Amino acid sequence: MSDDYTITTRRLPDGMIVKVMPDGSTQPLQGKTDWAALEALTEEEITAAALSDPDNPPWIEEELARLPDLPNPKEIRQKLQMTQEQFAEQFQVPLGTLRDWEQGVSVPDSAARNYLRVIAKNPQAVLEALAG
Repeated sequence: MSDDYTITTRRLPDGMIVKVMPDGSTQPLQGKTDWAALEALTEEEITAAALSDPDNPPWIEEELARLPDLPNPKEIRQKLQMTQEQFAEQFQVPLGTLRDWEQGVSVPDSAARNYLRVIAKNPQAVLEALAG
């Protein structure tokens, strides 16, 4: 396909998204969201709108309390008095992945969360299993 017909988008330094036309000119990308109306909503109006959504009602405190706690990789590692490098090597977790978890760049998937829970509960058993 020729670039003569390609339209792309780009985010400007001020955050605005523009269409980049084939000739290199730009045009503002028109959204359909009325941001002024949304920003004018009160907390009560936001809550009422959330409660009226049958597809995605807000969670109540009891539901939130039933959620399992997410394991904190940094707390687990620090409790074991290990550096990131030591933890990654000993428990066979890629160092970059561990760093991403600790910095909040990404979160462990369900298997990794369970693995971290086992490490937190019985690190010696994990190390023994990995050595065998």
